[in-house]
Amino acid sequence: MKIDDLILELQDILGSAKSVPFSGGKVMVDSDEMYNIIEQIQDAMPSEISQAKNVVADRKAILTEAKKEAENIIRNAEERKKTILNQNELVREAKVKAKEIVDDAKAKSKEIRTATNVYSDSILKTTEETLSSQLDIVKKTREKFSEQQRTQKKA
Repeated sequence: MKIDDLILELQDILGSAKSVPFSGGKVMVDSDEMYNIIEQIQDAMPSEISQAKNVVADRKAILTEAKKEAENIIRNAEERKKTILNQNELVREAKVKAKEIVDDAKAKSKEIRTATNVYSDSILKTTEETLSSQLDIVKKTREKFSEQQRTQKKA
């Protein structure tokens, strides 16, 4: 029998016991029956106490395991957070570096275009001057040639 049932049985015995007159509410019970139930309670107590201890130990083990698992989950979440933050930082740094590279390339491109325009203008100017000089030579040569022909026609 379980302890709870035995205690209920004790309560029933006390509840149905005859009261002793002029005793201030005291009752008479069969002492053998009471001792028998108390012995059964004492016999049942160690197993129920063991069960209770096992339940408490199991509870502690479950709580310890749950705490370890919670700590692992938190640690993993923190590591994941750090990884994501590091990745975000790397992405941010890569974007900054890419912007620097693009800006540098644009500046160099503008510088090269400007230098190319200056160089092209210089070459064109030199070519124009050379062609102008050559044209002057051609005109002078042609004039000399025309003059020689006129001189030969008169002669």
